Amino acid sequence: MTTTTVHLVRHGEVHNPERILYGRLPGYRLSDRGEQMAGLVGEHLADSDIALVRSSPLLRAQQTAAPIAAPHGLEVLTDQRLVESGNHFEGHRMGHGEATLSDPRNWRWFLNPFRPSWGEPYREQVARVVSAVHEVRAEAEGREAVLVLHQLPIWVTRRSAEGRPLFHDPRRRQCGLCSVTSLRFVGPHLADVGYAEPAAALYAGAIDATGGKLT
Repeated sequence: MTTTTVHLVRHGEVHNPERILYGRLPGYRLSDRGEQMAGLVGEHLADSDIALVRSSPLLRAQQTAAPIAAPHGLEVLTDQRLVESGNHFEGHRMGHGEATLSDPRNWRWFLNPFRPSWGEPYREQVARVVSAVHEVRAEAEGREAVLVLHQLPIWVTRRSAEGRPLFHDPRRRQCGLCSVTSLRFVGPHLADVGYAEPAAALYAGAIDATGGKLT
């Protein structure tokens, strides 16, 4: 049977000085450091046998995909299934009280953290990403494919692939900026999951969407 690898790449750091939970909001671009991160992941995958590159329709993902596709002479096509997870608190400044459990107005959004009740259900995220993965696996059979998307959809897809519960502690996600989560298939069957952080050297001082320090 042939071996095919589908790489799930998280986008780079976003320019977000107001520390908004930007989610699916349009127009959020990579920061200067994010562009450097994208260049590093492009270099990391430059010698791979990449047959196709797909991206979330959001700007930050498309900007990350461009230097991955360029060395292979590929066009980046967008796929709505790779979009960021939906979140009730999208557009709010995080870390400033808008999304705290201490505010009674928010209690209904925290009723079921296993679903989760504040946003798109984990199972729905997994279903759409897995659909895209299997489509490109078939298209790139015997070679490699790249999907550029977002942290949470990548992480719950990985947990599902590894047979772990989808509910998790967000602080323990192994899905850094411009990280590469690689799903290796033998025929149509998942054989193993790999992980790399080609942009790790640029993490020091990087700010994530919630305003927290990335480690």
